[in-house]
Amino acid sequence: MRTGAGAAAVGTVLAVDGLVHLYWATGRTWPASDTARLSQLVLNLQVPFTPQVLVPLAGVLLSGAALVLAHGGRLPALARRLPPVLPRLATGVVAGGLLARGAVGLVWATGAGADPGDTFYWLNLLLYTPLCLVLGRTAWRLSAAPAPAPAPAPAAQ
Repeated sequence: MRTGAGAAAVGTVLAVDGLVHLYWATGRTWPASDTARLSQLVLNLQVPFTPQVLVPLAGVLLSGAALVLAHGGRLPALARRLPPVLPRLATGVVAGGLLARGAVGLVWATGAGADPGDTFYWLNLLLYTPLCLVLGRTAWRLSAAPAPAPAPAPAAQ
């Protein structure tokens, strides 16, 4: 996968995930009926789905998306304003987080800590874990790739 396409894929998923967390911070619980069920569907445990938890997490996800996109040449204006090492380092951190979640998902896929009769088990097996592993590998490869040369800043008139 080309650097820009990989960055777009990883950055888009992180940004959408960040926006979903902001949506949940409003008190809405789609696709679940309440926060307890939402927590179980998403995390396989009970944690508070409160703005104090969700807004900082959304900020981390959206920042990660922006930095991955900057490293992949998709946000050149942002990339020009940052030390070059920051987007690359952030992309590596994103890769580590995604791969760690993917590894935990593989453990859950064996049935350890996850009930095969629960919806979370199947969401983890068919969606969460494969997505995290694929995006984690993509982000890892991006973090090792040199950033595309940023386009020159537009000339002031």
